[in-house]
Amino acid sequence: MRFMKNAMLVVAVVLLTSCATVKYNTLEKVGIHKRDLLVGNVKDTRNAQKDAQEEFQDALERFGNIVTIENTNLKKAYDRLDKEYESSKDAAEEVSEQIEETEEVAKDLFAEWRKENKTYNDEVLRRDSESKLADTEARYKEMLKSMKQAEASMKPILASLHDNVLYLKHNLNAQAVGSLKSTYSNLEGDIGVLIQRLNQSIARSDEFIKQMK
Repeated sequence: MRFMKNAMLVVAVVLLTSCATVKYNTLEKVGIHKRDLLVGNVKDTRNAQKDAQEEFQDALERFGNIVTIENTNLKKAYDRLDKEYESSKDAAEEVSEQIEETEEVAKDLFAEWRKENKTYNDEVLRRDSESKLADTEARYKEMLKSMKQAEASMKPILASLHDNVLYLKHNLNAQAVGSLKSTYSNLEGDIGVLIQRLNQSIARSDEFIKQMK
């Protein structure tokens, strides 16, 4: 609770400035350091990925309903599928934004850590800190790689959803539904791979958060 109250007190200042140095200095004055920000960003990315899982699964279910249910009200079906596509697109964009923010804070954190390592007088402490930095960076890179793989998997799925929703919009007939059936199995497989990669990324994020505490 104290962390949240402190964050709320400075959020206005942080939002009003685009200078990273000012932002970090302002947050550090109330006890919020880059390490805390990185953990928070990773949590936000993980949560965004969970939301994306649900949205893409819902889109696949809606797509499946259209190609399997006979005598579908195609206008109503299109409206629902278009809504699912837009929700999936928004979820994917949120994931990308959170990954970008995570990368920014991680870059600044590691740069500061390397710089401060040079100021140690005690050689033993310096080597220990350098070892911890190397370990943390390695774990971060593995986590980020997993995030990026999941993010990349969303793009072709969104492209396919967009094309099929657009086609259905201009061809509200049984022939249009027939054409959608040919892409459903591919879409089902692609979303299955996406869900798997998101699960892997979420697991890596959980492990990284745990090790950072």
